[in-house]
Amino acid sequence: MKLGTRSLAMMTPLVRPNADAATSAIAKPKAMAADSPSPASTAIRVALAEMTEERPMTQPTHRPVHAANLPKPVGPYSPGMGFERLVFVSGQGATDPATGELAGHSAALQTEQCLRNVQAILDAAGTDLQHVLRCGVFLVDMDDFQDMNAVYQRMFGDHRPARTTIQAARLPLDIKVEIEVIAEQR
Repeated sequence: MKLGTRSLAMMTPLVRPNADAATSAIAKPKAMAADSPSPASTAIRVALAEMTEERPMTQPTHRPVHAANLPKPVGPYSPGMGFERLVFVSGQGATDPATGELAGHSAALQTEQCLRNVQAILDAAGTDLQHVLRCGVFLVDMDDFQDMNAVYQRMFGDHRPARTTIQAARLPLDIKVEIEVIAEQR
């Protein structure tokens, strides 16, 4: 663990510059020389040195996740990223990988395709919708909430990940729904 200067400052007792030694909160015993550190301050210095020493970097444990049967992302990002036992899936739209076209114009059809695209990335990462911990759902129109929610409930079944649903002003490719997830590995 590396502590910043602010953290170290918070651990250092405050001394008033003109404080009388007898009233100072950290007054040293008269028998101790002014320049010799107390055993407690030495122990604190050693502990702080151990906590702030540089440690060698280990190999990163994150890895990109790509599903061969999905369209190429519309930007410079990975469709998914694995980190230790977690899988982060970028927002997926309703592009049908078989045709390269939008799966339909209704929020229900687009939600289903979004979740199929999410599932393809989760499959590539070795997990599935039943291991999703959190979803972020972006809707262009909150009036589509009920249609989205019905498909979402059908596809997740009894599994209930945490979820946030927001209205977005506009989504890429003028889609109506986009869904991102965080899942755990099986």
